[in-house]
Amino acid sequence: MAKEKAKTEKKLSEKSEKVIDRAGSIATRGRTFQGYVTKKFPKRVVIEFERTVYVRKFERFYKKKTKLHARLPDAMASEINVGDYIKIEECRPLSKIIHFVVIEKVKGKEEMEAGK
Repeated sequence: MAKEKAKTEKKLSEKSEKVIDRAGSIATRGRTFQGYVTKKFPKRVVIEFERTVYVRKFERFYKKKTKLHARLPDAMASEINVGDYIKIEECRPLSKIIHFVVIEKVKGKEEMEAGK
């Protein structure tokens, strides 16, 4: 009985740590996107990424840009800047426009410039 209780406590603590490590205290679910930071505010960022859309009438593709607002956890605020390539994940609606939270920094602006 004591072993089972210890196992469940361990599982709960691991799960809560995962949530805290990734996105502050906000649980994530659903879709993930990657894009470039175009604007940075104290508590949120705006990312932008391109996608291709098919036009049936002309049988062609065109590029379309999408902008999404994401919550910026306090722990990551100092390491993420404009121009960085980041990963965001869907969460519960935090405000009228914020439905995503920043998960990780994929590449920094300096790393991308060095690669060119």
